[in-house]
Amino acid sequence: MLNSNRMYGYTGRFLRINLSTMEFKILELEDKMVRAYLGGRGLNIARLYYEVPKGVDPLSPDNKLIFGVGPIVGTGFPLGARLNVTAKSPQTGILGDSNVGGHFAPELKYAGFDQIIIEGRSNKPVYLYIQDGVAEIRDASGLWGMTITKAYEAIRREIGDPRIQIALIGPAAENLVKFSGIFFNKSRPAARTGLGAVMASKNLKAIAVRGDGYVEIAKPELFEKIVEEVEIEVYTHEQYWPRRIMGTTRILMAANRIGILPGKHFTEPETPYAFEISGEKLALKYNVKNRACFSCIVPCSRIFIVKKISEAFIGEGPEYEALAGMTVRIGNRNLEKALKAIEAINNLGMDVISVSEVISWAMELYSKGLLNKEETGGLKLEWGNMEAVMKLLEDIAYRRGFGDILADGVIVAAEKLGKGFEIAFHVKKLEMIQADPRGLKGYGLGFAVSSRGADHLRSEPFIELSDNPELGLKMFGEPEATLRLGVKGKGKLVAYYENICALVDSLGVCKNLAENMNILDYGKMAKLIEAVTGMNITPIEVEVIGERIINLERIYNVREGVKREHDTLPERFLKEPLKRGASAGHVIELEKMLMEYYDTRGWDKNTGIPTAEKLKALNLIDVLEDLQRRGLLTS
Repeated sequence: MLNSNRMYGYTGRFLRINLSTMEFKILELEDKMVRAYLGGRGLNIARLYYEVPKGVDPLSPDNKLIFGVGPIVGTGFPLGARLNVTAKSPQTGILGDSNVGGHFAPELKYAGFDQIIIEGRSNKPVYLYIQDGVAEIRDASGLWGMTITKAYEAIRREIGDPRIQIALIGPAAENLVKFSGIFFNKSRPAARTGLGAVMASKNLKAIAVRGDGYVEIAKPELFEKIVEEVEIEVYTHEQYWPRRIMGTTRILMAANRIGILPGKHFTEPETPYAFEISGEKLALKYNVKNRACFSCIVPCSRIFIVKKISEAFIGEGPEYEALAGMTVRIGNRNLEKALKAIEAINNLGMDVISVSEVISWAMELYSKGLLNKEETGGLKLEWGNMEAVMKLLEDIAYRRGFGDILADGVIVAAEKLGKGFEIAFHVKKLEMIQADPRGLKGYGLGFAVSSRGADHLRSEPFIELSDNPELGLKMFGEPEATLRLGVKGKGKLVAYYENICALVDSLGVCKNLAENMNILDYGKMAKLIEAVTGMNITPIEVEVIGERIINLERIYNVREGVKREHDTLPERFLKEPLKRGASAGHVIELEKMLMEYYDTRGWDKNTGIPTAEKLKALNLIDVLEDLQRRGLLTS
């Protein structure tokens, strides 16, 4: 892997910035850490675990905000280039982590760094400007209070370089909304788990990067061969054209067909107006151009235009989560109003998934007479009332009135109001996505055990949608594993794809392609790592790295208080069968799947904690000793 004094696939350096002292340190990337965690998400969780002590207040100067990229980023590999942002989450109190695409990740590498670690807190608003290995702290007093779009344009004007890549926060983060995000070049969000609030707590408005460097590859000929193979596989894949034309918005119509939509806060799994708010409708009427992340051969993002004389506007996206969140989840059947709401959410700097949950939760309470206009500040929170939604978005971001009640997340809102606990849809305080797990059981298990809460992107067992029992038998020894309504084999399914997703995030490519389309398995990853870094590695060793990352994330959460009882789902999904649609009659049989998952993982079935044997096998001896010192593991 090492050649002379340089690391192939890496810059070999990371940047440590203390905003309290305004000090910079440029440090060498440790070969031992790279071999154990690869980069990106893996290296980020290692930094967080070893550097941020148990019990740290997420919004204190002692929390650290970590930006990390993997070895594949910036090489031109055709599956995109992505970055992970990591810190202790102010929303959940456990692992905070979010992944984002676009062009920031390769630019950070070209600017000379594989990772940025931000510590402390500035005594005034600032932003960072990093160019070709040199970091500078600039005053951001004039930017504080600006929306994402205005701040982005202001920084571009000040620096005067059209190639600058910017990560920044909006008003919601500045007001410490617990589900505020970090937005990259306006419309690319790392929005889950409230990392925008962490950035704001450090008085850091933005990070701008620019570089003229490059990434050196160890074995160019082998790399080109792998690239050619991957390109053929992607271009001939049955999902290529649907993904290229519609991105993830293609999911809405498919979700309607199989009855897993989150309609009216998970009470209507299908809807007769699905086409009117679908990716197909977007493609036919509004989309004008496709757009890709750096080096990706599937330009799945879309530029759209709403052509109205009084309210014409242009935007990018949206993805399925935003589209379903601002339509069916809140009972809205007007696509243009949904697009406007999504643009507002992005501009204010919030996570659209959490926003859709807190609003649809309040709407369900309102529809049942459990919430009234006096409590909502005069807002009529009727299903589909987009005028009320637009007002509420501003109120949440600026913590005004009823918006302030919702701004800390759905479970905290229930605590503040003293009601609605049973329909507050979250896992470990992170709100659920736009898919009903009663009709997608592998995903349901994934929500329950995900290291950052109710989230699909930690396992993304997309293959269960194939409903192909032969595939399940071949891959997991159980035909039901790849049947979306099956139960057996789901523990193996979720554990496998958790490992793959951890590796994909650590390498720095897009899981929509690498994982969803089954382009990269352990064997292909081993060859890719060898080609880029020069490291000789077997598929089994690659699998171990993925497992190590998952286990370290679990141990971090255990250290912060996560227990076996937290690996669960809201009662509606466990006890109330779906009433109609293609998944009617189903609930989640979570306990059966959970037992199989723990067994597959080598975790104690009573505590959900990795066993001593498992930690030894993963060479996490110091982690094992730490658990034993804390009395969390006795064997």
